[in-house]
Parts: sequence; C-alpha cells; structure tokens
Amino acid sequence: MSKDDKKEKAEEEVVHLRREIGLLPAACFIIGTVVGSGIFIAPKGVLINSGSVGLSLLVWALCGVLSLFGALCYAELGTSFTKSGGHYTYLLETLGPLPAFLRLWVEFLFIRPAVASYVSLAFGRYVVEPFFAPCAAPTVLIKLVSILGLTFVVAVNCWSVTWASRTQITLTFVKMFALVLIIVPGVIALAKGQTENFQNGFEVDSLTLDRLPLAFYNGLYAYGGWFYLNFVTEEVINPNRNIPLAIICSMVTVTVCYVLVNVAYYTMMTPAELLLSDAVAVTFANRAFEGLASVIPFLVALSCLGALNGGFFGSPRMLFVGAREGHWPPIFSMIHIRRHTPLPAVLLLYPLVVVMLITGEIYQLINFASFARWFFIALATLGMLIHRYRFPLHPRPFKVPLVIAVTFTVVCFFIVGLSLYSDPWNTGRSCALTLTGVPVYYVTVYRFRLPHRWRRIFNYCSMHLQILLEVTQQEVQTY
Repeated sequence: MSKDDKKEKAEEEVVHLRREIGLLPAACFIIGTVVGSGIFIAPKGVLINSGSVGLSLLVWALCGVLSLFGALCYAELGTSFTKSGGHYTYLLETLGPLPAFLRLWVEFLFIRPAVASYVSLAFGRYVVEPFFAPCAAPTVLIKLVSILGLTFVVAVNCWSVTWASRTQITLTFVKMFALVLIIVPGVIALAKGQTENFQNGFEVDSLTLDRLPLAFYNGLYAYGGWFYLNFVTEEVINPNRNIPLAIICSMVTVTVCYVLVNVAYYTMMTPAELLLSDAVAVTFANRAFEGLASVIPFLVALSCLGALNGGFFGSPRMLFVGAREGHWPPIFSMIHIRRHTPLPAVLLLYPLVVVMLITGEIYQLINFASFARWFFIALATLGMLIHRYRFPLHPRPFKVPLVIAVTFTVVCFFIVGLSLYSDPWNTGRSCALTLTGVPVYYVTVYRFRLPHRWRRIFNYCSMHLQILLEVTQQEVQTY
C-alpha cells in the first residue's frame, strides 16, 4: 500500500462530520424546510386578518422580502462564524453564553418539539383524511401515522448524512411539483380573463390595524425555516460561496412561488370560499381538476415530511455544538463512529416530539414557539450589529447592507413587542418558561461544583450510553 493510500484511508477512518452538502443540496435544504404545511394552511389566516385579496397578496410578498432580509443577515453570520449551530453559535459569539444557552434550552424543550409535532400531525391528517372523506378521520389513526412519519425521518437522519440530504432533495422536487400543479391552472384561468375575484381587491372596509400584524404572523410562519442551513455550516462545501448563494436563490424562489400560489387560489376561489375551507389546497384541487384531486393531499403530506426532515437534520446540530462548548452533557457532542451522524442529539428530540404529539397540546405551544423564536432571531441580528461595531476588522466574506440588517432587527422586535400586547398570557408564559433555563445554565456550566457522587453517577451513565450508541467525540476540528 502506497503512502498516499495509507493517508487517504486514515482520513476516511477519522471520526468527524464531513463536508458533503453542495450548492444544490443546500438550496433544496432551505426550500424543503420552508415549504411545509404553511402555504397550504396559512392563506386563510392571512386573508382573515388582512381583510382583502389585494392586501393579502401584498402581505405574502412583504413576508417574503422580510424573510429574505433575515436570511441575508444569517448569510453574513454564517460566513463570519464558521461553526455550525445557527442561533446558538451567533448569540454565543456576539452576546455571550447565557443568551446562547437560553436559546438552546427553549429550542429543545419547546420550539422544536412543538413545530415538529405540528408538522407531523399535518402529515398524518393529509395521509389519513382522504380515505375517510367526507367523514371525520379517527384522531388515534392520524396520530399513529404521524408517529410513523416521524420515526422514518429520525431513522434516515440517524443512518446517514448523505441519505438525509438525498431525501431532502427528492422531497423538495416533489413539493415544488405540488406548487407548480397549483400555479399552472390558476395562471391559465387568469390569462383567460377570470379576474372577478381581483376586482376591488384593495377594499379597506374590513381592515383593522390591530389585526394586520396577525396577518404578517401567519405569513411569516409559512416562510419559517430560512435559517436552518446555518445549523450545518461545518458540513457545507465552500460555505463562503454556497451559503449566501443558496439562501438568496432559495428565498427568491419561495417568495415568487408563494405569491403565484395565492394568485392561483384567488383566481379559482372567492375569498368567502377560501375562508370556509380548512384545507385550501384540497378545495382548490376539487375546483381546478376533479380527476387529480386525490393527488394533492398526498403531495401535501410529502411536503410536510420534507419540512420535518429539514428540521431534524438542522436542529440536532445546535445541540451538538452546545454540548461541544460545554453547555450541555458531553454525550450530545458525540457522533457515530461509522455513520458520522450526531446520533445522541437526533435521538433526544424523538421522545420529546412523540410525547407532545400524543398529548395534543400543539396549538398552544406554537404560540410559545413563535414568541421565543422571533425574540432570539432579533437578538442574533442585534448581536451581529454590535459585533460589527466592536470588531470592524473581523473578516466578513459576505456583508449585508446596514439598512437591511437594521430594518430586519427593528421589525423583529416590533413583532415580539406586539405579541406581548396582543397575547400577554401566552407570551408571558413563554417568557417564564425561557427564564427557567437560567438556573439550569448555572448547574450545567458549574457542574464541577456538584457533589462528587452525583458527578460519578452521571459519568457512569454517560460512558455506558456512549458504548451502547457507538459514539465518540470528533477527532478533528471542522471549524
């Protein structure tokens, strides 16, 4: 065996997360995570709160622009700080360890399980309901199918980074096909002069200013997920080029598709019909093409599965990096010796999501999730501006214009402040649950001060768990 072969073999055997995500998988990762159940559910919420067809289309476009602004800020953060971990890493580098730990705490106790449960249930509902129409589907069966979909996604993400990436690319093309299937009949009908639903599109009689922000909330929920590529920075090939490119291409694509999908909805359905529908895409399919109506729920289900896969691919990397920084038990900073996946971090999420899915308290937790998510995104972009001011010479391969960064940060804090005003009960509880992480932070960071016996039991459990899962620490630095 030659010297080069030995070196190549040694590198292959070294345990670390590999750079396997190119430009196409990176763009598909963002599109596949953003386009979930939101575009098939949120149009109703946007229309109710905006009050008119024209204004609702404007809200969809502005939500896309705002999400693009946020994604561009995260492109700068992702190229300035080359570690994986997304929000957690940026808060740690700019504002310090406590805000970073609290972001980690709420992500794994509330945000990720709540969002994953919601998307899993949407998957289960769209798979099961067509078989029972027009009757209501059994709730137990919906939850069972939801858990099966969730289990498949967890298994793929435990098995291989490459397979998780390929699954995401496949499901992204499926969901883009679903969007095109909605857009084309709508545009054809519009070209034939079917424009009656757009006449007087900007009637402002039913608009109330206090409800308009809720329309943006619904729209922004459908665009959620543009920050997930930053969770896996260390696995992106040539991140300085591919992260900004993937973010810009994917968010422009999603915004154009979302606006066109809504135009298609309003071409084929009156605003009143859209408001009466619980599943807008299915109602549209029944109106546009009777023969293919049964295909749409199946495509929406696969779309939900893609969003779920993106979440499970990205979020565990935040926990992995947090454990590597000493803010979480070390077992979660380990990866499988052969599969090279962050197995313990992926597996921790699974029981949390299953419990939340079975209890069914999803919609209440989504309110918690929205407040905490937007508050910490606002903190991350504020931290970016502070870091830019304090360290002007820090290398920034991609630099977002100051006006975009300031606009996005101000709008985020405005959204958070408004939710405190419009829903003080749920927002207050969300604040309280976030603050429960403060004592946990001090116990975790100063665990060497815990009684010796406790530490010995903890180390014993960690060692046996490490042997059982066949995981170990990374052997090379990947950032």
